[in-house]
Amino acid sequence: MEFVSDFGNGGTERQFVNLGLALEPSRFSVSFGCLHRWGRHLEEIDSRGIPVHDYSVLTFRDPGVLRAQLRLARDVRRFKIQIVHTYNFYANMFAIMPAKLAGARVVASIRDLGVYLSPAKRKLQRYACRLADHILVNANAIKEELVAHGYDTGHVSVIPNGIDVDRFARRESGALQREFAFPADAKLIGVVGRVTRFKGIESFLHAAALVAKEFPAARFVIVGDGVGRTATLAKDAAYFRELNQLVAELGIQDRVVFTGFRADVESIFADLTISVQPSLSEGLSNVVLEAMAARAPVIATRVGGTAEAIEDGVTGLLVPPADPQAIANAMRRLLAAPAFAKQLGDAARERARERFSIDRLANDTGRFYESLLQKAS
Repeated sequence: MEFVSDFGNGGTERQFVNLGLALEPSRFSVSFGCLHRWGRHLEEIDSRGIPVHDYSVLTFRDPGVLRAQLRLARDVRRFKIQIVHTYNFYANMFAIMPAKLAGARVVASIRDLGVYLSPAKRKLQRYACRLADHILVNANAIKEELVAHGYDTGHVSVIPNGIDVDRFARRESGALQREFAFPADAKLIGVVGRVTRFKGIESFLHAAALVAKEFPAARFVIVGDGVGRTATLAKDAAYFRELNQLVAELGIQDRVVFTGFRADVESIFADLTISVQPSLSEGLSNVVLEAMAARAPVIATRVGGTAEAIEDGVTGLLVPPADPQAIANAMRRLLAAPAFAKQLGDAARERARERFSIDRLANDTGRFYESLLQKAS
């Protein structure tokens, strides 16, 4: 059982679903578990006929949480589930203990640096993860952070993210130009991902204002929406209003477009002249890997595991976080040197194919699961 909070549009949820669908059926019988049955990925899972166990938990303040945990333990026994793999704080806190008590081998995943967690939540997660048989992370930077906070280094392993590289073969579509009536010669510079705090979108907009003065053909697109769960809708809406107000203050309303959520991200990347990931904190960003696979030249902040995917000046450009001037300088560099930008994009696709394919993720994780069962036997 692969267990996550919900099936929303974040990177963890996408990796969780991609892995479950990619595991070899002859070796693994997969089901999904969740705290709350919600999210855009459910349609694909349901179309495959894969079981989804919903424990109907929206908040840990709900007195029914304990009953839901007991139901999870009964399901683990009833369906003879051998491995429960949980993802990030809320799923880890809910599922590790009942799955362990029910006799399953438990793998806990921590997929980011936890900047949104309070010190108390960090401590609670550390205690919960001690019950797990092992911890999987997706970047060396996360492992180093966990070990620095008291985790046993021998209890933590790294398996990087994987994506469907072939899905992002670059095919210029012109969809964005047509949809938003951009000029034919527009140079599209975009941020793709969740529109939430810690993604550094303010830095991107400030950089856009600097670059817009020098490059009349530059247009700036922000592709994505917020987390979208009930508890965060108001926060997401408030943040979106703040960003629109900043666009107005910077005087770049005619150069910036918010597209909202898009399912056709492969077409989006194909149309981008430059892909920017201005995050203040990351684990290993799917967006960076997808842009690399699409040959979109990448500018990304040097946070978390990003430097494990991008080699500065070879497969992309790395800049400090919260530094609009550095982002603007990198934009200028790529806009002024299209041959160099193409060189970065070509090298990035090769790196994505070699190191970050979904097949590699499924094979490495499958071998890890089997080794865990062998140790238990």
